[in-house]
Amino acid sequence: MKIPVTGFVMDSGDDDVNHSHKLFITSWNGTPVHVHAFSGITSIEDGHSHEYASWTAPAPTGVPHVHGYHTETSLNQGHIHMIQGTTGPAIDLPGGGHYHLFEGYTTINGSHPHSHAYSGRTGNEVSRM
Repeated sequence: MKIPVTGFVMDSGDDDVNHSHKLFITSWNGTPVHVHAFSGITSIEDGHSHEYASWTAPAPTGVPHVHGYHTETSLNQGHIHMIQGTTGPAIDLPGGGHYHLFEGYTTINGSHPHSHAYSGRTGNEVSRM
């Protein structure tokens, strides 16, 4: 089964042969897609915390869905951690739109190997059209 997807590709602008492109999906199977901003501060472990901020992966609008997410934390104490996972289902907002809850643990890193807990809620949906 083929699913029609529309979108556009942006060149990274890098002259390196190993450069990358970013794919921005604008519809999935005829349904517009949207993303959410997410950000926060991790738990304090090994005497410090980390900040993080990014956007979720796109998901179809108007149907039950979740979003994938991933980002790097801020550089603190000479290291970063990776954050990745899948949000919970959409939670409607009274004035329209919705948000998602997310939580998990970072990857292990640091001179004293450790991870951090994180949790939060995304911002309201943002159309990718």
